[in-house]
Amino acid sequence: MPSQGTIGDRVRGLRLSRRMSQAQLAGPDLSDSYVSLIESGKRTPTPVVARLLAERLGCTTEFLLHGIEPRQRIDTELGLRHAQLELFHGDPAIAADRFGDIVKAAGEENAMLAAHAQLGLARALEAQGLTGSAVEAYERLRREATAHPERLADLPITVALCRCYQRAGDTLRARDLGAQALSQVEPLGIDHGELAMELADALAETETGLPYVERVLAAHDTPECADRSGEVMALWKASVTASEGEDSALAVQLAEDAIATGRPERLAFRFARIAMNWARISSAAAEDTDLDRANEYAASATQILAELPGRVAEHARSLIVLSHVRFRSGDVEAATDFAVRALDLLAGTRGTVPATAHLVLAEIALARSQDAGPALRTAQELLEGTATGIDRETARAWRQLGDLWGQAGSGEEQARAYRRALEAVGIRANMPGSTASAALVR
Repeated sequence: MPSQGTIGDRVRGLRLSRRMSQAQLAGPDLSDSYVSLIESGKRTPTPVVARLLAERLGCTTEFLLHGIEPRQRIDTELGLRHAQLELFHGDPAIAADRFGDIVKAAGEENAMLAAHAQLGLARALEAQGLTGSAVEAYERLRREATAHPERLADLPITVALCRCYQRAGDTLRARDLGAQALSQVEPLGIDHGELAMELADALAETETGLPYVERVLAAHDTPECADRSGEVMALWKASVTASEGEDSALAVQLAEDAIATGRPERLAFRFARIAMNWARISSAAAEDTDLDRANEYAASATQILAELPGRVAEHARSLIVLSHVRFRSGDVEAATDFAVRALDLLAGTRGTVPATAHLVLAEIALARSQDAGPALRTAQELLEGTATGIDRETARAWRQLGDLWGQAGSGEEQARAYRRALEAVGIRANMPGSTASAALVR
């Protein structure tokens, strides 16, 4: 039975296979011009018309609308739900395999199903940290969304690309995509919901569109956050058991319940990231800084992340941001306490996050006219152990280290740190004494 990618393709393919004219298919109820519009993709049949056409073409309404039979469809829906659960609450590598299997099974005959599975695959690649592969997948999907807007919405893909290009180090491309997404959202007045939160998160990472970011934060109360992972896993397990008993409809419902149960935690985590980054950007500004609001958002982020299992690094980041906000506010004792708490969470960890905590302690020491050398040397040692490659967060830390070495009176260490800041954004600086402009590593 033909099952080309669109409803129109299927209507035409089935009509031709039965050697029917458009007028014969239309019968006394429809016009042959209306059938022609459906076949060309310029009209979508209503449910009543779809049932009528399916009866005359000798297929099910489900097949006509979706290209697959009911049992096939529900099994595919179940496969998609279980892949989503792996992405959200399991192993993104397994999720990628499952989405890939659905893409292969769908093929060109079920283009819409394949497109949604490809989107899931791109998200799974991103979740694994395979940013280059994720960008390639999202770019392909964006081209498909442009060519076939009935299959995929362009906006979520643009937001995902903004996020990925930023993490890949291409800030200019990321900001351009963020501006494109914002231009789509603004006329719609969207400042609630998952899409608004996802866009605000991406914009906060690129440090652009901050008025919109503030609007999204203001539109949402600080979410209540509780660990419901046990409930999610129980529902997921029940879904798998139901599917093994060939009760696919129940299995789909249980999988949807599992996804919905985990949704508040995912939104809370997104809110915390947005609030944390907004507070970080605001507290770093030289002028016109609303430190009270920055403190409020940083504290909210810390409160949320403390309740989320497996988010230790993000919790530590939020404590460091809160420490810096308190330092800017003049509360040195609280700033010290939050930085130390972050280091306690990161005990035995190397890299940029613990280095940033030591940089705050170095700032505090300099403000107290104390020796900042030990904290600066520890931060430098931790940064030396970071992976090579473009990394904006690491670049910011190297730049800050250079600033603080300068305040401590060590020009040689300052120049070295600035060179490393440039290298972290992909610029090789071999000239002795070269310095990094703050604009290059923000």
